[in-house]
Amino acid sequence: MRSHLLNDTTAESYRRSVTEGVERVARKLATTRGPFTGVTPADLAPVVDAVDLDRPLGDTSAALDELEGVYLRDAVYFHHPRYLGHLNCPVVIPAVLGEAVLSAVNSSLDTWDQSAGGTLIERKLIDWTARRIGLGPLADGVFTSGGTQSNLQALLLAREEAGTTDLTKLRIFSSECSHFSVQKSARLLGLGRDAVVSVPVDRNKRMQSVVLAAELEACRAEGLIPMAIVATAGTTDFGSIDPLPEIAALAAEYGAWMHVDAAYGCGLLASPTRRHLLDGIERADSVTVDYHKSFFQPVSSSAVLVRDGATLRHATYHADYLNPLPQALGSARAGGTPSTLAEQIPNQVDKSLQTTRRFDALKLWMTLRVMGADGVGELFDEVCDLAREGFELLASDPRYDVVVEPQLSTLVYRYVPEAVTSPAEIDRANLHARKALFASGEAVVAGTKVDGRQYLKFTLLNPETTPADIAAVLDLIAGHAEQYLGETLVHAAS
Repeated sequence: MRSHLLNDTTAESYRRSVTEGVERVARKLATTRGPFTGVTPADLAPVVDAVDLDRPLGDTSAALDELEGVYLRDAVYFHHPRYLGHLNCPVVIPAVLGEAVLSAVNSSLDTWDQSAGGTLIERKLIDWTARRIGLGPLADGVFTSGGTQSNLQALLLAREEAGTTDLTKLRIFSSECSHFSVQKSARLLGLGRDAVVSVPVDRNKRMQSVVLAAELEACRAEGLIPMAIVATAGTTDFGSIDPLPEIAALAAEYGAWMHVDAAYGCGLLASPTRRHLLDGIERADSVTVDYHKSFFQPVSSSAVLVRDGATLRHATYHADYLNPLPQALGSARAGGTPSTLAEQIPNQVDKSLQTTRRFDALKLWMTLRVMGADGVGELFDEVCDLAREGFELLASDPRYDVVVEPQLSTLVYRYVPEAVTSPAEIDRANLHARKALFASGEAVVAGTKVDGRQYLKFTLLNPETTPADIAAVLDLIAGHAEQYLGETLVHAAS
């Protein structure tokens, strides 16, 4: 069994195995004709269940043959131009190369003695991102598993900075379109059910700053504490960007921590043409970025950044075996006084909610070193431009109702039949169309609700998608919806 360990004696075996796996995936990418096969859980579950994990195949080629049937054949492929579903991006090759390197070396980014240069690379990328945001010279941060963890850590810091032990008095303000992780974080942080105040949005799905101001004033009048305001720079459903300058001013006036959830909109940091859409983000106390959304990175690649690195102390715990307190490391000086500065060892675990942590920063490092920030930003600009063209298609198509003009690359719309039909029946037609399209494997779109009604959603993150792809998918959706409505009428008449 030692022959399977990756070391100096198995380097050639490693090369052969990984090359064979890469070749399989490359063939799959080259021959995939749709984003999905349409396989159902009922179809695939027996195939997976039939695998006996206690009887190894003992051969890489045989394992890859099996993997074809249980995964590769029926995977959802985000690189396909008609994958228009969730916030999943196609990935750039330099990042995939970084993934291969980091998996093989297997550095753990919690302490310097497990990562060495990996620690410095992550820190440099945090500094680079902080400068792009404009957070100032004291900024710091750390890579995380995703936006949910980043938001949780930011709100943990906000809770501690609020300076009260009476958690029942703390309030978090976010728009009604903010990510569900704000509510989840409040629960995890021990706050009450009513701790999150949902602020209404305007017709463009942006937080109404006038209403926010009124809610903050009411909070103060009731003797409560405005712990944090969460502004969203790219909502999941609409890609809308809250009015950051106005929110920053209110946060300063009421002494609230300002967090910007830019998990989606962080691609604007690299955009050659749209960076101004994030004006005001530089006034945030903390920012969430998901490079695995709009920087075209493989999952996972996210970070939380803070204006004042000293606030990260709220996530710091020490263990003698891992990151002992500095004085435990210092040698005795004259008179026996230990050195409190110790060895200045940069341990990233001091900043993180995680202990063991992958070297995900390497993927972004390789991307920037090969493509450059402008290259990434140009790709994100392309999908934002595509969303504009998609909006014009929807707005001019009498079969569809489109909700808002896109700020980023998301379109929310609804098929509306020409004949008068009840809203509930239109809901069912749209839901059926989405499911039927997914089952066909021809395209993947997402769904959501707007004012209680069923809508569909394009999340455009693939520069290879064209307006012709969008038009074709709209025709497919209409066809499925019309078929459903026609069958419904037949059944009703019979």
